[in-house]
Amino acid sequence: MIRTRGGSAARITRVWAREVLDSRGRPTVEVDIGLSDGSLGRASVPSGASTGRHEARELRDGNEARYGGLGVRLAVRNVIDTIAPAIIGRDPFDQPGLDERLIELDGTPDKSRLGANAVLGASVAVARAAALAARMPLWRYLSGDADPALPLPMVNVVSGGLHATGRLAFQDFLILPVGAASYSNALETVYAVRAAAGELLTEQGLSDLKADEGGFGPALDHPEAVLDLLVSAIGRATYRPGRDVVLALDVAASHFSRDGAYQLPDEPAPVASDDLIDRLESLIDRYPIVSLEDGLAEDDWEGWARLTQRLGHRVQVLGDDLFSTNRARLERGIEAGVANAVLVKMNQIGTVTETIDVLERARAAGYATVVSARSGETEDAFLADLAVGTAAGQIKIGSLAQSERLSKYNQLLRIEEELGPEAPFVGACALA
Repeated sequence: MIRTRGGSAARITRVWAREVLDSRGRPTVEVDIGLSDGSLGRASVPSGASTGRHEARELRDGNEARYGGLGVRLAVRNVIDTIAPAIIGRDPFDQPGLDERLIELDGTPDKSRLGANAVLGASVAVARAAALAARMPLWRYLSGDADPALPLPMVNVVSGGLHATGRLAFQDFLILPVGAASYSNALETVYAVRAAAGELLTEQGLSDLKADEGGFGPALDHPEAVLDLLVSAIGRATYRPGRDVVLALDVAASHFSRDGAYQLPDEPAPVASDDLIDRLESLIDRYPIVSLEDGLAEDDWEGWARLTQRLGHRVQVLGDDLFSTNRARLERGIEAGVANAVLVKMNQIGTVTETIDVLERARAAGYATVVSARSGETEDAFLADLAVGTAAGQIKIGSLAQSERLSKYNQLLRIEEELGPEAPFVGACALA
């Protein structure tokens, strides 16, 4: 947890916000926080396409005449008219106190009055301004009492689901460079495998056009075809599948869940939870898969318990929509023995303090943690500093493409340089 830091006379003197565009060309909120010492913190807020029903709610204008109803002028006004008067004059180093004030101002359990996009923009901008005023790297400022560590990247190579067009129900097919000795070496490995995958798609006459997160979106009909492609790409790049590079799946099952069953495009009829678990287990038997995200729907708690019991000793069973970076839902999962890893997305909960609280609680319970970007990202690289400062272990940003993704990957390279030749890199040890 970020500790309240005293000893500075700096105070918040200016709060401003504006509407900017995210990586999908949709509006989002950007917030500026100015301090009395001249420091300026700026933050822009991401947005997801694959959103769970238990996430904090971003505020959209709903005016179809502007951006198809996706404008965020209401959220911007909430920063300027409501948040600014409440935090101007306050100590920027009291992140927990400031975030608690933002939560009180909103007054709803899902931040739907002011909008999670307004609240998170202010929270992140305060943290960045405070780090500048303290003359500390952001990752160091966020670390509190933790020892920093560079995360193992979980990198999208092929996309389906809501991140791409096509028949693939599963949302992301990813690689993890577990044989890498350093973060920069991990990026080199990922580049080689991704390039090989692109070559294979071209040779097969398939599209190598990119989906939302920079992954390829080919017209493949079933998960096995994608997994075969990735295994071949790993080999073509002269790495060993299962040793140097392993696979991960983001099933995002909530989005093909219907009335307690699951409708897969390549199945003639909806299947039950146990049938989907059987299919996932079959994939794990046949491919070097080490991480399985959202294998079942977000409220299928009984199914998740069976999934964890059957596969949790073999792979990382990762909850995204299931937990929604929400402490109460995480506590329920811990008590029920559900999942063994947590995906952490700041805009699912809405403040820096709550995000770090979930990270710390998950690790205390023995869960692995993965700091994650969203499909609608911005060039803001805060996420990279968060992953290092909290020693989260893993980071999921998207593919090695597009500036909103590369801003985070490149910031991690800078941090690696700052940490020096012996920069701690979690590597394969990060996996649950």
